[in-house]
Amino acid sequence: MSTSAPASRPPTGPKRIFGTDGVRGLANVEPVTAETALKLGRAAAHVITQLGRGQGRVNNRPIIALGKDTRQSGYMLEDALAAGLMSLGVDVFQLGPLPTPGVAYITRSLRCDAGIVLTASHNPYEDNGIKFFQHDGYKLPDEIERRIEDLVFSGEIENIRPTAGNIGRARRIDDALGRYVEFAKASLPRKLTLDKLRIAVDAGNGAAYKSTPWILRELGADVLTFHNNPDGTNINRDCGSTHPEEIQLLVRQTGAGIGITHDGDADRVLLCDEQGELVDGDEIMAIAAREFLRAGRLAENTVVATVMSNYGLEEAIGDLGGKVVRTQVGDRYVIEEMVKSNLNVGGEQSGHMIFRDYTTTGDGIITALQILRIMMDTGKPLSELRKCLVKYPQAQRNLKVARKPPLADLPEVQRLMSETEAQLGGKGRVLLRYSGTEPKVRLLIEGRDQALIERQADLIAEALRQEIGA
Repeated sequence: MSTSAPASRPPTGPKRIFGTDGVRGLANVEPVTAETALKLGRAAAHVITQLGRGQGRVNNRPIIALGKDTRQSGYMLEDALAAGLMSLGVDVFQLGPLPTPGVAYITRSLRCDAGIVLTASHNPYEDNGIKFFQHDGYKLPDEIERRIEDLVFSGEIENIRPTAGNIGRARRIDDALGRYVEFAKASLPRKLTLDKLRIAVDAGNGAAYKSTPWILRELGADVLTFHNNPDGTNINRDCGSTHPEEIQLLVRQTGAGIGITHDGDADRVLLCDEQGELVDGDEIMAIAAREFLRAGRLAENTVVATVMSNYGLEEAIGDLGGKVVRTQVGDRYVIEEMVKSNLNVGGEQSGHMIFRDYTTTGDGIITALQILRIMMDTGKPLSELRKCLVKYPQAQRNLKVARKPPLADLPEVQRLMSETEAQLGGKGRVLLRYSGTEPKVRLLIEGRDQALIERQADLIAEALRQEIGA
């Protein structure tokens, strides 16, 4: 049965620290500094305490779980956040390096009042970030993030100083990783094994460097693991899901039956079939949704995707009587729609997939396990399963920008977009948006004529460079 979460209220004003996926930026530069992390810890502790979710712990103190990925700056931010939390009377469960979905699970499993994970996901190691989960493992609603921000800037809690036994304490949860491994394995039927299946894993030197190989080996697979020696500075460096050509090469070299590659915090996954061809989030969604439809397990016969997903997804799912609901880009918006409509499968083209029958957030290994289960049940290789999705050609451009003015205020860009839409003749689309986590603008054009969309993408990209290029 799908777990539920309270729907968030509409935003009431611009955020000053939080982006579309928590706080993110260059580590040791505002807002990702030890000073701000301490203030965020104090503010979050106060808000969580006011929410009244105490579980009757020692002295009725709230408990917040705190995990991180493998970035060097995680040590600095972890200590600062923990200090801020404890200074407001909150106990801290320190989980160490753990995938983001693992932190969400431990938050629920240990009945914590909230969870925090330190990660910048797919960004380079120089960056870091802070994501918050509420007690049920779902991300904090916008209005709670704004309350935390308001406290950081207002100084309202400066005089709240618990003393003596009311100060919080921290303790490390040594079995957090093992707990998450057992949780992930439980998403497969007990009788199913991965015996004799050779799997290549690119852990991206990130948070899944132990968990994904461990899970797959315990399920019986022959696992070949690469990029699983994090040193604090090599996360996502020429590996992981931001460099999918690496897993393609590794599959071809090892003769693996499938390849798995994660981003830094392992809430995403991209796959590679036995022929060395990449399988993205749209293909993963199509494979899973069609199998769920056939089994009568797809809630409301509906999948949630973002505006970035290929139009071919509608056709692949529609063939079996299903439909696709689209949201704006960002897993939080996918999850919000899933919760609102009580749906159980959704995701992004980037490989950020949510299976709400099992978890509350994107989970790379649980996603991979669902596809592995389908492979084992059907006896079909991934190269065969992926054929269910026939994609429309896409042209994408990701450009660094010096500023982010309203896109509607860029006349030449708007003219070229209108021109492109007219040339597509209703058989495609043009999407242009700013990244919520990076100083970038992202362009996607989708249509049946590859030469046309590539030409128009170049024209629009050049206009963007002239107007707002870095």
